[in-house]
Amino acid sequence: MYAMYGTWLVLLILSQTHGHCMCQNRTTNFRPNIVMVMSDAFVFKLFISLLLKDGRMTFDPGSRVVQLPYLNYLRELGTVFLNAYTNSPICCPSRAAMWSGRFAHLTESWNNYKCLDPNATTWMDMLQQNGYNTLSVGKLDYTSGSHSVSNRVEAWTRDVPFLLRQEGRPVTDLVGDASTTRVMTKDWRTTDVATQWIRHKAAALSQPFALYLGLNLPHPYVTDSLGPNAGGSTFRTSPYWLEKVMPELITVPKWLPLSDMHPVDYYSTFTKNCSGNFTEQEVRKIRAFYYAMCAETDAMLGQVISALRDTDLLDTTVLLFTSDHGDLAMEHRQFYKMSMFEGSSHVPLLIMGPGVKSGLRLSQPVSLVDIYPTVLEMGGVAVPGGLSGHSLLPLLSQSAVRPTQPRPDWVLSEYHGCNANASTYMLREGRWKYITYADGLSVPPQLFDLTVDKEELHNVASKFPDVCRHLDKLLRSAVDYPQVSQAIRLYNKQQFAAWRKSLGDNYTQVIANLRWHLDWQEDVENNEKAIDEWLMTSGFSSEKLKLSVF
Repeated sequence: MYAMYGTWLVLLILSQTHGHCMCQNRTTNFRPNIVMVMSDAFVFKLFISLLLKDGRMTFDPGSRVVQLPYLNYLRELGTVFLNAYTNSPICCPSRAAMWSGRFAHLTESWNNYKCLDPNATTWMDMLQQNGYNTLSVGKLDYTSGSHSVSNRVEAWTRDVPFLLRQEGRPVTDLVGDASTTRVMTKDWRTTDVATQWIRHKAAALSQPFALYLGLNLPHPYVTDSLGPNAGGSTFRTSPYWLEKVMPELITVPKWLPLSDMHPVDYYSTFTKNCSGNFTEQEVRKIRAFYYAMCAETDAMLGQVISALRDTDLLDTTVLLFTSDHGDLAMEHRQFYKMSMFEGSSHVPLLIMGPGVKSGLRLSQPVSLVDIYPTVLEMGGVAVPGGLSGHSLLPLLSQSAVRPTQPRPDWVLSEYHGCNANASTYMLREGRWKYITYADGLSVPPQLFDLTVDKEELHNVASKFPDVCRHLDKLLRSAVDYPQVSQAIRLYNKQQFAAWRKSLGDNYTQVIANLRWHLDWQEDVENNEKAIDEWLMTSGFSSEKLKLSVF
């Protein structure tokens, strides 16, 4: 069945092209349906690497590492943003930025536990208030209070100068057989709900609709053998999806020696349980399973496209596909996210529908906060002030009204959660990616020239001090990052102290049995002492101390 997708999609592209062109001639009163599919951990760096020399993907299975026919369908009929970024490379803060249209430091989305208030106004709320029939299903994950106790405690204590493994070592898990198509059954059930709603409700509506489908894939699965507080370190798929991957095309990423890694990157590698030895076969297998999980995600997108096509709604619907962040999939000796490297911070953003240019590939830097004003403008809803993002419609459509002020030529991403022992700020402008930490002084910055160093292995900050000064000044115009970092340090201490107090006499037992329990038990006394000393420090005085642990 899957082998027939290529032929079917070619026919579908031919049959739909005419309709999409005609949609650009609709009156200005036309309000399209809006459907957004947001996956988790989908790395766009991989997606770009699949391109052929002519800039297009084909259905020839020998031309790329994994079959993603429905993403290719969006590419053919819509616009692709080649430099789209998350505003925070972790689930909840990233989605908070997308739903609110505001940077993480403005919403104070500091970690997977601290994000938006449940009453925050999202762009979906705005569409509903202005006549859209709306439905949000699946992974929303943008309000405060979720995720495990381990996850939040690790975020709060990231400034404590100890090194403890917090995740399970990345592993693979092959399940089912060659006919097993539904591995992530929760996502498939959610996709079924969305597509049934399209077929049975949306098709009968007299007003426009907006549908959001949030997926967990291709996020790694929880490693059940590690207990109830385990992290997601299992890459799971079936032979069916693994057949969509070309193993001979899988690359093994280059790694810096541990001694040459930036101190924050080393901390991330260690706490993610990736500092041990990995064979080349292990790395290839992890990456193959990850790509197979991407193929399963693509098929869920395909089910949505099929539902829209079968109900004659595809021609009047704007369809967006994006992700909250990527997955390093063993690049830089890491898996997971929580990093400003491209595999973690670079996300897909593809849009197709009425009035959207077909086959357009845009290199302008954009980010998830741009989705809020974009969908509102598409729906004919007035865009409120105070947003961090800018509408993408002027880039997508020739008929769009030109903005009174040009959009910035840079994007901002920031990270304040676990697995990184300093608040991290990234500015992408042109060829440069600038990454700075904490107060900008106590932890060395990084600068990568992405035109010549696509693997981000050569930090050239010391070679281009003028570039660093320029980008740092630009960054400070968007966020007073030393002040934000200081506020987060205070928040972390307050939250941890309150949590410890709430446990009373159970504190010692509880903290010893979180995800880091194996390493914690090796030196309980010194670990508890390190926390006590950390709680008594102030300012950035401990920054240099934490660098010394590497």
